[in-house]
Amino acid sequence: MADQTLILSVDEEAKLLQPIDEYVGKIQEQIDALRVEGSDRVNSLKNQIAIAKEDKNLSKEEQTKIIEECKKELEKAKSVENTNKPQISKLIADAEGYLSQHYKKEYYDVVAQSCKAEKEAEKSKYEKVKAELQAEHQAKLSGLKDAEEIKAEKYTHKNKLFDAQMAYESKIQEIKDRRHDAYMHKYHLIDLLRMSKFTFAQKKAQSLENYKYSFNLAQFLYRNGLYIVIIMIFVALCIITPLVKNTQLLTVTNILNILQQASPRMFLALGVAGLILLTGTDLSVGRMVGMGMVTATIIMHKGINTGGVFGHVFDFSGIAPVPRALLALLVCVVLTTAFAMVAGFFMAKFKMHPFISTMANMLIIFGLVTYATKGVSFGAIDSVIPNTFIPQIGKFPTIILWAIAAIAVVWFIWNKTVFGKNLYAVGGNPEAAAVSGISVFKVTMGAFILAGILYGFGSWLECNRMIGSGSAAYGQGWDMDAIAACVVGGVSFTGGIGKISGVVTGVLIFTSLTYSLTILGIDTNLQFIFEGIIILAAVTLDCLKYVQKK
Repeated sequence: MADQTLILSVDEEAKLLQPIDEYVGKIQEQIDALRVEGSDRVNSLKNQIAIAKEDKNLSKEEQTKIIEECKKELEKAKSVENTNKPQISKLIADAEGYLSQHYKKEYYDVVAQSCKAEKEAEKSKYEKVKAELQAEHQAKLSGLKDAEEIKAEKYTHKNKLFDAQMAYESKIQEIKDRRHDAYMHKYHLIDLLRMSKFTFAQKKAQSLENYKYSFNLAQFLYRNGLYIVIIMIFVALCIITPLVKNTQLLTVTNILNILQQASPRMFLALGVAGLILLTGTDLSVGRMVGMGMVTATIIMHKGINTGGVFGHVFDFSGIAPVPRALLALLVCVVLTTAFAMVAGFFMAKFKMHPFISTMANMLIIFGLVTYATKGVSFGAIDSVIPNTFIPQIGKFPTIILWAIAAIAVVWFIWNKTVFGKNLYAVGGNPEAAAVSGISVFKVTMGAFILAGILYGFGSWLECNRMIGSGSAAYGQGWDMDAIAACVVGGVSFTGGIGKISGVVTGVLIFTSLTYSLTILGIDTNLQFIFEGIIILAAVTLDCLKYVQKK
């Protein structure tokens, strides 16, 4: 049972807070007086200068005169501000010291205890109401025999229980709000003292309180349940692997190997993510990788190639390794971008579903590369090239730095450019975007061009990582991996929803899972089952979010 003596009325809470507000209020008055001719005057003059610069009704001479006069006054105001700064800092320290000593002990802790007691009281009251309603319901049912009357009574009872629950939850929310307001009032006072210039610790304390206040376990599990399950799977694998294979899974070497394998795939997933933002996809990613691998291997091969393209055998050994590698990168990017633009054109111009346009791309690329090369593998590339572009520094594979650079660039494009904002707008609602003046055609083509560039880089990096061995069949299934990584990372097929951090997380999850299961000796076919289940769960959650939003 709750202790009723601990529960405070509104007046009692206000009485507890009064001496704190009065003490800090007196200090605030002193600070405000010192700021009148200092900080306040500085801000006012800066605004006047900004307004004068934008005022088109003023002549050039009038504008210059006003700005010069304001600047002279601004120097005086800044001088006063600097003079008063030590005194203001001292007063702020006095007020914050007082708050540290008195606020929590004399006000917040008391209110928190009151809220806790009131919450327990409301819970007891709710349980009592439910028991009374149940007793009343049973009494009424015992006197009824007609099936329709019994059904009506059950319906009425259900509604009464619902009303009681709503009233209880509303009261609990009021109590929660009161405790939160009591906590945040301290920072309201500090906000006035510091003019919203909180310290790092104060910002973190407010962020933590706001997170606790708005935290909802059901929503948290709903949003993060899949990740929690995946983490539990990895924990289980870390425990099982040493027992079964007598080797540790969570080692620096394994982590670096996972990051190394994930790096080329990161480029592909980042490319696909932009298309999924537009409610699209790309089924040709794997074949793009195969085409890029073949192209890069042919150009970077040491000596005369063992195979030919349409019967012609190439020899690029006369070119120095570094220019040859850059040429390979350029050709890879041009080819993948050209094919991506073709698929993008049909989607943007003729509203063709990207499933169809990219599937056609996939068939064309695979057929063309296989026919041209007779499906043969072109062997290894010049070892000087990987050692130059992705050298191993100690145990650290520098290919990871390429992936980090790609993540940074794509994040900047998505979040800091007009194209990125338009990408989200078109993905969220293409009709509204078009009405607001955004070219849906240009944005769609831009997304496919960006994807093509990333595919080219990704396939070139993979060629360096594998030291060649390019063939048309290479990259089979990578399209599904890239799409799955995006979906698991929260990039929604409904369009306009997704973050770069989610894409990165998705790629790391799938690469880690594949690597871990391989070390454990799980058959490749069974690995597909694990991946399929994760994809199904991720898409289901995405669909549920969309249904809720609707």
